[in-house]
Amino acid sequence: MKHESMSAICELVLAFALVVGVAVVATPRMQAQTFNVLYNFTNASDGASPVAGLTIDKAGNLYGTAQSGGAGYGTAFELKHSGSSWTFKPLYSFASGTDGASPMARLMFGAKGRLYGTTSQGGAGYGTVFKLTGPTGATQPPLTEAVIYSFMSGNDGAQPSAGDLIFDKAGNMYGTTSYGGASGNGTVFKLTAPKGKKGNWVETVLYAFGQGTDGAVPVAGVTFDASGNLYGTTSAGGTYGYGIVFELTPSGSSWTESILYNFTGGNDGGTAYGGLLFDQSGNLYGATISGGAGTGGTVFQMTPSSGGWNYNVLYNIPGWTVSGPFRTIMMDASGSLYVTTHCDGAYGEGSSFKLTPSNGTWTYSDIYDFTGGTDGKFVISDLTFDQNGNLYGTTQQGGANGYGVIFEITP
Repeated sequence: MKHESMSAICELVLAFALVVGVAVVATPRMQAQTFNVLYNFTNASDGASPVAGLTIDKAGNLYGTAQSGGAGYGTAFELKHSGSSWTFKPLYSFASGTDGASPMARLMFGAKGRLYGTTSQGGAGYGTVFKLTGPTGATQPPLTEAVIYSFMSGNDGAQPSAGDLIFDKAGNMYGTTSYGGASGNGTVFKLTAPKGKKGNWVETVLYAFGQGTDGAVPVAGVTFDASGNLYGTTSAGGTYGYGIVFELTPSGSSWTESILYNFTGGNDGGTAYGGLLFDQSGNLYGATISGGAGTGGTVFQMTPSSGGWNYNVLYNIPGWTVSGPFRTIMMDASGSLYVTTHCDGAYGEGSSFKLTPSNGTWTYSDIYDFTGGTDGKFVISDLTFDQNGNLYGTTQQGGANGYGVIFEITP
């Protein structure tokens, strides 16, 4: 897919100046951070080129996927935390057969602590939803993979991309495919959990994007509000062709789409690869990879108002046209936003920064600028917090072997 092939573009020399958006105050770079590479991928049994973020368990262990390597078609892995040390353990190696290939999304914990994820290829040819289980515990290797659903590239959808799977209280899963569906522009799907131990998961397409004006090519997953409605973004389509923010509302056995915002590709930004998150007040937050006053994308907020939504740019990202976040931004307990960029930053190799709210304004603070060397290159993942406020993520390239790293940023 095009969003994972932009690395070559970002190897150009990037020349830009910091552009401060409306209601954003720039501050000097934060110096109180400690950056550590926890693991360097080798393109062997461990995998290579991770493009997804990490999931953390209660013990502080990290779980993730690598897009390639292993048996040749990607891996699932654990980085086990013990005191001050970390131990890397491959959990599963994809063989590009019916088991799937090229995982691009995070592993997610579901019922009974089992790990679930998607592959963008393999299976019946167009990607899978899978489950990993172990004989002595949910995440104790060696793990066995079971394909829950294999996409056929018909009305059921094709190529689940970077979106996280989410679960409802009944254990059903929800996600998106970037292609397939009735018009080939992607779907939002539900997988209904089996009622018995030997039952099968059943896929239902909740919404198939049409000829484009209703959105096209969703890359991120969807998120629930308190009423059970689903919200998401598309990277293309809409009135201006730069994607939309949408809501799906259940009505009986069907779901109705409402377009909350059409990106214009101008100062508001365009091409949203990341998904959405809610704050405690019901406001939505997201990001685009392009457009904005800085041409490198935007971080935005949407606030409900009189039955509609107001759109506000919180920060304009400077840099190349694909500099912005490729994954969903994150929010801490205080309401601050944490963002990674693909090829922004002082060295043009990716960065992480924080936006802190204060009396109606948002203060920008630089967290870390990747150099493209042993610290890694091209941050396509999002960030994950532990209980102490440490941040974890991956880079697609760079590191000691050039195949990407797992990193930690400690306040």
